[in-house]
Amino acid sequence: MAEREDRLRVYRGKRDFGRTGEPEGAAGSAGDEPRFVVQIHDARRLHFDFRLQVGDVLKSWSVPKGPSADPGDRRLAVPTEDHPLEYEEFEGVIPAGEYGGGTVIVWDRGTYEPLSHDRHGRPVDFGESIERGHASFRLKGSKLHGEYALTRFRGGDEDAWLLVKAGRSHGRGTPDPRRARSVRSGRTLAQVAREES
Repeated sequence: MAEREDRLRVYRGKRDFGRTGEPEGAAGSAGDEPRFVVQIHDARRLHFDFRLQVGDVLKSWSVPKGPSADPGDRRLAVPTEDHPLEYEEFEGVIPAGEYGGGTVIVWDRGTYEPLSHDRHGRPVDFGESIERGHASFRLKGSKLHGEYALTRFRGGDEDAWLLVKAGRSHGRGTPDPRRARSVRSGRTLAQVAREES
């Protein structure tokens, strides 16, 4: 529990939970299969948040153009702080003036299968593969399916990754985020903003 507390220290330090409605991360179970969630976040800049469960937190990346089902699309993914597992369900309006102020919807979610292996073909701990800068996985979501990879191409203070679909295309690229609907509630960003503001 202490390690989880430490992993969520940055997350908690940026938020006033009495105002934002975001989960504090007090509970949450890992479950049988690791989970993923993609949220659309209309904050200072409209972007997608891509989150993979690693242990008892969601490792998180901001993906400005969103994940794509087209293997030809290489999407910038900028790491953000770890989020609690409960964040998979978060949808609503973070008040203006708060960190991340804006509207959030759950665009896709599901489970994933870690696919990272060492040079001898043996499975590698997924958390370690992320630490090393390359992780492969198969998404099993409502909208996103198939193999993807996250690869660090720049480290240090300006840490940056690429999110790329592997293999065949399983649909079009990324939808228009303003027209996209939540898999949780069926609402668009505008509907959530109107109903929850």
